[in-house]
Amino acid sequence: MPKIKIGMVQMGSIESKEANITKAIEYGEKATDEGAELIVYNELFSTQYFPAIEDVKFFDLAEKVDGPTVRTFAEFSKKRDVGVVLTIFEEDDKVRGIYYDTAVIVNKGKILGKYRKTHLPQLPGYFEKFYFKPGKTYPVFDMGEYTLGTIVCYDRHFQEGVRILSIKGADIVTVPTTTNFYPETWELELRAHAAFNTVFVVGVNRTKEYFMGREIRYFGKSLVANPTGEIVDEMGEEEGFRIVEVDLDKIKERRRKAPFLKDRKPENYTELSSIYIEEV
Repeated sequence: MPKIKIGMVQMGSIESKEANITKAIEYGEKATDEGAELIVYNELFSTQYFPAIEDVKFFDLAEKVDGPTVRTFAEFSKKRDVGVVLTIFEEDDKVRGIYYDTAVIVNKGKILGKYRKTHLPQLPGYFEKFYFKPGKTYPVFDMGEYTLGTIVCYDRHFQEGVRILSIKGADIVTVPTTTNFYPETWELELRAHAAFNTVFVVGVNRTKEYFMGREIRYFGKSLVANPTGEIVDEMGEEEGFRIVEVDLDKIKERRRKAPFLKDRKPENYTELSSIYIEEV
């Protein structure tokens, strides 16, 4: 397997979607100038994090997967010969009035597919069930020299998604995120996903922004964790980008010493899909 240079882009956004996209493309261009072969953006970067409140006016921000935002990044991906993971506020292309928080995977100009966020918080400052319908599946994508899977933000609190992606062959799992609480848990969970599943995990978080007249301090700290759970590199809280080179041969090396996926006992785990926590 080769070495891959990953560009993490973490940013805060303003009200203008056009300005956010322009800034994201500029960061992407700088990252590819420094050799990035895969660029991962934080969750819903083309808009402010509107689920911080409930307001029907924000449904106007949604667009389809073949809409202008994805087309813009597909053109950038083709021009720069790079893979891109971006998330959008998706309007279903078949059923009107149904929306998702969707990661779109693009490689060298080709839209490979999408992942719809499956776990949605409904917490103070994170009113996502008001806006989004949950997805159901965990696809993986052939990026040529490696296989990529993704989850989104709140999904990282649940172990099953990354495990499914790993079993399906993902070498790299990306986690576009918007979070402003418990940075120690942020690092712990991403490192644990990487260690338990012996994959590379790339978590990219939003930075502070002003929304509806107040500052919200999303703390950045985007990072890459390797198959042993160690942090390869980590950003600070400021907006910007970082290039991190990963050696995919480390996956094979780790799995020879720690064959966790081989030693799984799925026949013993059937209770997972049948046990529910009773409502209080």
